[in-house]
Amino acid sequence: MLTLTSPVETPLHRVPAGAKLVALALATAGLFALRDPVWLALAGLGLAALHLRLGRGLARHGARMLRPLWPFVLVVAVWHGATGDPEGGAAVILRLLAAVALANLVTMTTRLTDMLGVVERATRPLARLGLDPRAIALAVALAVRFTPVLLDKAQALRQSWQARSPRRATWRIVVPLGVLALDDADRVADALRARGGL
Repeated sequence: MLTLTSPVETPLHRVPAGAKLVALALATAGLFALRDPVWLALAGLGLAALHLRLGRGLARHGARMLRPLWPFVLVVAVWHGATGDPEGGAAVILRLLAAVALANLVTMTTRLTDMLGVVERATRPLARLGLDPRAIALAVALAVRFTPVLLDKAQALRQSWQARSPRRATWRIVVPLGVLALDDADRVADALRARGGL
């Protein structure tokens, strides 16, 4: 599976994971409190400047991680354009891009083991209800790790379809992608069982 942490060391790498996750939650709440596209655009520019301040390599990687959002951006733009609310559409798009870029920045500058430690400590009170904090942390880790893997597999399936057919793949790759995801899940489950599970 892929690692999402940037190998380029930045000052943000040295900030504790818990502090970054709390800051991410507060910043995301602040983005949702903003309604004016101008303020959201300024927040996005500030976030872009922060990425560039941390290094051009990290900024390029952060921009690449936003590529999967473009279909959603297009749908929102078309919908709000058709309903006569371009300002509302701009606000939704800017908020979406900024929130995901923030989450990506935290992911790129935080080791997964540190994030899992925070999740496990935060969910420890749930043990009284019979929930295993380690299982919850593992589920979060698998979700974080598998997201880019599934995106890569979806892209490979699209390219395979385009090489064999002049029509667009659209929904036709959903079933093969689901089968690949289930196959990966089986292999990960087997590997966990071989290592003694949780």
